[in-house]
Amino acid sequence: MNINDPVGDLITRIRNAHMRNRSAVSSPASKLRANLLEVLVTEGYIRGYAEVEKDGHKELEVQLKYFDGAPVISKITRVSKPGRRVYSAVKDLPLVRNGLGISILSTPKGVMSDQAARAANVGGEILCQVY
Repeated sequence: MNINDPVGDLITRIRNAHMRNRSAVSSPASKLRANLLEVLVTEGYIRGYAEVEKDGHKELEVQLKYFDGAPVISKITRVSKPGRRVYSAVKDLPLVRNGLGISILSTPKGVMSDQAARAANVGGEILCQVY
């Protein structure tokens, strides 16, 4: 299956799994997806992820996180899309929910949260927002 927007596909899979109260979801593996999931683990939005091989193809198995029966991720949205890329300088990075959420950026120093990007003084492409 050809996927034109791998990050959007991963976000949609996570959103759909949360709607169905699934404990885990799988997605085809890629470095960008793994880096995005690493940021979500670091920020405490998912339990973890592991790379597994199914039918000769590598997949990422994502363990979702719930608190009191509700998903920890209340909303996850794609910002920069294939048809419209959104870039931001470090001084122009928006706060998500007045600092209660995060933006995940693809920067020259790697994929990181908006708080880490401010600390590293780098801007980049805003991949998604999570809260």
